[in-house]
Parts: sequence; structure tokens; C-alpha cells
Amino acid sequence: MKIKATIVSENCVFHLPGAVAEHGLSIFMETERGNYLLDTGQGKAIVNNALVLGIDLRTIQGIIMSHHHFDHTGGLGPVLDLKGAVDVYAHPDFFKESYSTRGNAVRYIGVPYPRPLLEAKGATFKFSDEFRSIAPELWLTGEVPRRTDYELGDENLVVKSGEGYVKDDIRDDQSVVIETQKGLFVILGCCHSGIINTLSHIVEKMGQRHIHAVIGGTHLGPVSDEQREKSIAALKAFDIERLGVSHCTGLKTASRLAGEFGDRFFFCNVGTVVEA
Repeated sequence: MKIKATIVSENCVFHLPGAVAEHGLSIFMETERGNYLLDTGQGKAIVNNALVLGIDLRTIQGIIMSHHHFDHTGGLGPVLDLKGAVDVYAHPDFFKESYSTRGNAVRYIGVPYPRPLLEAKGATFKFSDEFRSIAPELWLTGEVPRRTDYELGDENLVVKSGEGYVKDDIRDDQSVVIETQKGLFVILGCCHSGIINTLSHIVEKMGQRHIHAVIGGTHLGPVSDEQREKSIAALKAFDIERLGVSHCTGLKTASRLAGEFGDRFFFCNVGTVVEA
């Protein structure tokens, strides 16, 4: 299947008059099986940037949610106001309450809308934690097994428990996989499961080793130095033709990946188009 992925919402904008940046991610996917949207950013950029980019959000036939955080789900309201009835693919934990304790302040970071409101706007939620196909040659990883001993995630992301706040494992994290003639095309949201866990799971499930492209958020910015170094070393062992990073990768880590991957590396910012 052919795929054209356009970054609609992301942390940075370069040389795109009229577009705006926000901390978050949204990627518009045009395929032979229809148009899909992965995530919706915080909600302040997606409608504006879609207009700037000439993207009609009313054409989407499905919205894929990589996980529940506000910087990926905040645009659900505006998108549903435009689109109306549409299937929304998510993990069963999508509406859980979660928080950030970064900076010694506790801040809610879950979906900023109640489920009944989103359903009233037209969302039909399709919940699953399984690796599944939602269209021919278009797959969702579902819940990613945590197998590495170093991809431990972000200690500042928590949920409430009877004993207070405890680390959120973010089991709802999932990614998109498209089968193309050039190889697998992987689109990450935030990759809280760990990029090595995620890619290993995909290669195992798909039975293909060659990955034409990996784009999106790697979450290698906020993690420990040990996780970052071990992940980068392990990433180089995969058969990846192109690596385009966004959002939670962070500029420091992105620059490091640029050095490691050379011509195979590129930045995925607002307006970037990747095709296969």
C-alpha cells in the first residue's frame, strides 16, 4: 500500500507561513484504503495547520489515538466538530486519569474531554489492546510487551493509587504500521513503551525485518541517560532505511540521532511530508 504522511501538529515550524507550533503531535495519513489521523495535538494548531497545508480533515475515515495524553488528544474536540461521526481507535485505558509531577507540581495530563461529550460530537470508540488490522495493510500495535530491562520510561508521569501517586506504565501506548512495497512504514505517537520494545514487537508480529521508515515521537528526550544510550545503540541494529523524529525526541537527542544515522535521518516538523 502507498502512504503519504503529513505532520500537521508538532513542536516546531520552519518556513511555513501561517502555520503554528505547539507541544504535541498529529499526523495525517493518506492511503489507498482511505485517510486516517494519528493523534490530534493539543488542539490549538490542528485546524489552522490543516488549512495552511490544504488538508481536509472531513475526509478522514478513522482517528487513531496513540495514547491518552492531552498533547495528543486535545484536538479531538475541534476535529470532531468538523468531521462528525467517525471511528476512534484507542486502548481500553484511554480515559484513565493521569498526572505529571515534573517541576514539583501535580498536573492532570489525560484526555481533556469527558467521553460522553466526544461521543455526542460523533466519536465511536473502538477499544482494543491487541495487535490488529483496521484496514488491509494498516495495523495498530496495541499494547506493546515490555521486554528490555532499560526502557523504563518517565518517572514523572503518574497515576493515583491507594498509596498516593505511582508511576504510570502507560500501557495504552500504541503505534501504526503500514505495509508498503518498500518495507514497513512505522508511525510513532510518543513511544512510551520504548522504541526498541515497539520495533521488536512490530518485526515479530509482521514477520518482516526491513523497515522503510520510522517517523514520529521516540520519547528519548525525557528519559534517563542510560535508557537513551542503550536505546540508540540498539536502534542502530535494526534495518531502518529512514528515521524522522518529532515531538518528545527533543532537539539534543535528535541531533545525536542525526550524527548516528547520517543521511538516513531527518526532522519531522509541521509540514514535513513522508511518502512510501
